Amino acid sequence: MMGTVVSFTLMAVAGRAILSDLNTFELMLYRSVIGVLIVSFFISRSKQGFSQLRTKLYKQHLLRSTVHYTGQNLWFFAIATIPLAQLIALEFTNPLWVALLAPFFLGETLTRTKFLVVVLGFIGVMIVARPGIEPVNLGHAAGLISAMGFAITNIFTRKITRQDSVLTILFWMTLTQAIFSLALSLPGGIPWPDANLWPWIIIMGITGLSAHFCLSQALNVAPATVVAPMDFIRLPISAVVGVMLYQEPLLATVFIGGGVILVANYLNIRLKS
Repeated sequence: MMGTVVSFTLMAVAGRAILSDLNTFELMLYRSVIGVLIVSFFISRSKQGFSQLRTKLYKQHLLRSTVHYTGQNLWFFAIATIPLAQLIALEFTNPLWVALLAPFFLGETLTRTKFLVVVLGFIGVMIVARPGIEPVNLGHAAGLISAMGFAITNIFTRKITRQDSVLTILFWMTLTQAIFSLALSLPGGIPWPDANLWPWIIIMGITGLSAHFCLSQALNVAPATVVAPMDFIRLPISAVVGVMLYQEPLLATVFIGGGVILVANYLNIRLKS
């Protein structure tokens, strides 16, 4: 989980540095190309090799990659427009979106208790965003919608992993997103990044994969009731990074609202156990 926290934090810092020169589509192009190369290397070293890329679920992979690509672009847009701590707090609504949307995608039951837990989580969102006190901008909407997109991605992942390996999912995701980014970047021309941006781009490509790998490993060796609360450490770390690097305000409401969201997530996990 510490690997996950460090990876996501570095990804956010790298994203801000890169977005000063590139747009989100161009950022995603370089990140996805690096991701394809890294995943291909690990596939070549695995026992099954590239034969594991054959799948009967091309449609599901395409849908998953499209939703994740949309959510990731919105996440990067939010990075550039709202404080880091606010974005991370909004991102914590991901499991609540899963609980709300699972009945439509997985046929699971949304009980009254689960619904109330989801409502509690979104009360936390209101505390973080403070509508009526502070202006709510497109960055807040992008952060919340990206969390919903990641939730749908998680639902697709649960379905696909019943037949395909994690490496297969990562390969088709990075390849598909590289093609999407190339198509969306070509009309305006694809800039070659300055030398000072390449370290950040490489960090972005690596952490985009390491964050999900570390999280998957954590869930393999510890129950979700242990893993999920540990992820909450990203909020204070992001707040400190925001203050030190970007002179962002340190708001008590972000921690209060984030705490409410965390409690809602924990209750949601307990309901499943």
